[in-house]
Amino acid sequence: MGMKRVSRILYCFIFFITSHVYAAAQNRIVVFQSDFGLKDGAVSAMKGVAMGVAADLKLYDLTHEIPAYNIWEAAYRLEQTVPYWPAGTVFVSVVDPGVGTNRRSVVLKTKTGQFIVTPDNGTLTLIAELLGIEEIREIDEAVNRRKDSESSYTFHGRDVYAYTAARLAAGSINFEQIGKPLPKEVVKLPYQVAGMQGKKIMGTIAILDIQYGNIWTNIPSDLFRELDPETGDIFRVTIYHNKRKVYQSDMPYAATFCSVAKVKPLLFLNSLMQVSFALNQGSFAMMNHIGSGNEWTVDITLPRK
Repeated sequence: MGMKRVSRILYCFIFFITSHVYAAAQNRIVVFQSDFGLKDGAVSAMKGVAMGVAADLKLYDLTHEIPAYNIWEAAYRLEQTVPYWPAGTVFVSVVDPGVGTNRRSVVLKTKTGQFIVTPDNGTLTLIAELLGIEEIREIDEAVNRRKDSESSYTFHGRDVYAYTAARLAAGSINFEQIGKPLPKEVVKLPYQVAGMQGKKIMGTIAILDIQYGNIWTNIPSDLFRELDPETGDIFRVTIYHNKRKVYQSDMPYAATFCSVAKVKPLLFLNSLMQVSFALNQGSFAMMNHIGSGNEWTVDITLPRK
């Protein structure tokens, strides 16, 4: 067999392997998150830009009901959902009160292989901690920006993020073509990391279960179990807003909501196996005027054990 034929076969083999690895890394899925709501055409415009890049992309929504400008909630929703999507999925997260300023536009690749396209304004706080940073690159808007959009400064979600995400997901560009690499660090929102101090567990009220008014904390079940809890144990729960105490009550640790009478409080582990509080068939958040975010903290003790 001639050397040219061997070289051609070797080249084809290498191309086959690399192209399949490349395709596996970018799976044509784009997931959108924003604080835009669905009352106007903003979300549709982003999806239209993505489809203009490649009509066979698979486009999904994480949520577009993030409260306006609420970067913390955007960070939490990424932490809540990104781990359940396959490697190669590209997320677009646009909660961007600093749009048009000098805040950086980036793409973060997690150590599990997902990509997040977003302003680096705190949105990446939790997902970077949970999944780790494989690499992060600043978007080069000279090449990764929708054509003829250079004069638009207020809709980077459409003109930069959706366009860049679609090109990455479709394989039109690879990750290195996003832009220059950055140090493996992101802008971080301050918050109370879940921890234990003596017999007291501390954490943040990460989010509200909006439909039912339940309170979800960032305290994982393994930390909670360091208190050696048993179903029926009574816990003292104290909630603070900006370090000011706004709620304190005793409540049982329960496996189900119906373990207590209607509109009575309980402590339970939610679907993410994190400590949460609820009223049976009532809204804990509404009744007690409790919110969520990095300024809301909680202490839990087991005083009678």
